[in-house]
Amino acid sequence: MEKIKMSTPLVEMDGDEMTRILWKMIKDELILPFVDLKTEYYDLGLVEREKTKDQVTIDSANAAKKYGVAVKCATITPNKQRVEEYNLSNMWKSPNGTIRSILDGTVFRAPIIIDTIKPVVKNWKKPITIARHAYGDVYKDTEIRVEKPGKAELIFTDCDGNVQRDTIYDFECAGVLQGLYNKDSSIESFAHSCFKFAIATKQDLWFSTKDTISKKYDQTFKLKFQEIYEKFYKAEFEKLGITYFYTLIDDAVARVIRSEGGYIWALKNYDGDVMSDMVSTAFGSLAMMTSVLVSPDGKFEFEAAHGTVTRHYYKYLKGEETSTNPMATIFAWSGALKKRAEFDNLKDLYNFGEKLEEACIDTLLQGYMTKDLVNLVVEGTKVTALNSHDFIVKIRENLEKKLA
Repeated sequence: MEKIKMSTPLVEMDGDEMTRILWKMIKDELILPFVDLKTEYYDLGLVEREKTKDQVTIDSANAAKKYGVAVKCATITPNKQRVEEYNLSNMWKSPNGTIRSILDGTVFRAPIIIDTIKPVVKNWKKPITIARHAYGDVYKDTEIRVEKPGKAELIFTDCDGNVQRDTIYDFECAGVLQGLYNKDSSIESFAHSCFKFAIATKQDLWFSTKDTISKKYDQTFKLKFQEIYEKFYKAEFEKLGITYFYTLIDDAVARVIRSEGGYIWALKNYDGDVMSDMVSTAFGSLAMMTSVLVSPDGKFEFEAAHGTVTRHYYKYLKGEETSTNPMATIFAWSGALKKRAEFDNLKDLYNFGEKLEEACIDTLLQGYMTKDLVNLVVEGTKVTALNSHDFIVKIRENLEKKLA
C-alpha cells in the first residue's frame, strides 16, 4: 500500500534505556511501514544531553513551539548514582521539567482502559484524568546542603531595591535547604487550561492543594483558580451541568478512592507527578497511562507517563528477554500523529492514528499482552504473555487487518 503522507514534521524527542529500545521497535513495526514519516529529530538521551550541556533539550522544546506537535520518549533525570554511572559533568535537570517550563503548559494524564482489566479500586468505573501543573515547583528548585550551624533566610529584592526577608530556620547542626518558586502567569495559564479541558470533555473539575499549611504558595493557586472560575467559566460550567470545587489534598485523596471516576483532578506539579502514578497503577499499570502537555497557545507534546524502565534495560543489555509494556509510548505516537493530522487537515493520517489505537486495544482483548498485565486480567480470560517485540508484532498484524 502507498504510505500515508504528512505535510508538516512532528518534533521527535528520543530518550533513554529500555524505552529508547521500544521507541525504535514501534517506529520500525508500527509507523514507518505505513506512514511517510516527517520528523525533526532531537536525541534527549543522557549521553547527548551531557555532550550539549543540555542545550538539546532547550532546542527540542523551542522546536515544539515552532511546529506545534511533539512526541517524546521517556528520559532519565539524573541523581547522584546516574552522575557517576554516566560520568556527567552536571546533575542535569528533568528534561520534562525544562520542556514544560518553556511551553508553560498543563499535563493531562488519563489511563487506557479495557474491559478485561478491572481497576484495583473496585468502584472506579470511569477514567480519572490527572491535570498536572507543568511549571516550577521541585523540578526547578534550588538546593543547598549546609554542614555547620547558621541562619537560613529567605530574601527577595524587588526591581526598586526593596527587600523582603524572613528567617527559614536557625540551624544548630548540619542540614539541607530547598527553595521553590512559581509565577502568577503560569498558575493562571494552568487554571485556564484545566477549565477549558473540563468544558471540552464535559467533566467535573476538582482542584486540591494544602493551603492550610502553605498559606502563601498553595493559597495563591487556590485563589487564582477561584478568581478565574468566577470571572470566565462559571456560567459555562453551570450551562453544561458540570461542577468545579476545591478541597484540601488529603480530603481529595479520600474522595478519589470512594468515587466512581469520570472527572479531572487538577494538582500542582509534584502532587500531579505522584498521584498520576497512583491512579495509573490502580487502573492497571503505569505503562497504560497516556500523557499530553498542552500549552496555553495550543501546542501539544505527547509522551508516556512512565520512566525509562531501567531494570528491563539492564536485562536487555545481558541479552535476556524482556516483556516491557509499550502501550503508553504507542499512544504517544498515535496521539501526536492525530493531532498533526487535525492541524494539517489530513484525514488519512488521523484515521491511521485511530486504527493504531484500536489495534492495540484489540490485541489486549484477544489476550495477548506483556507480563505486567497478566495477573490483572479478569478471571476466565485466556491470556498469552509475550515479550515486547512479539507483542508489537501482534499489534502490527491487527493493524494491517484494519488498514486492509
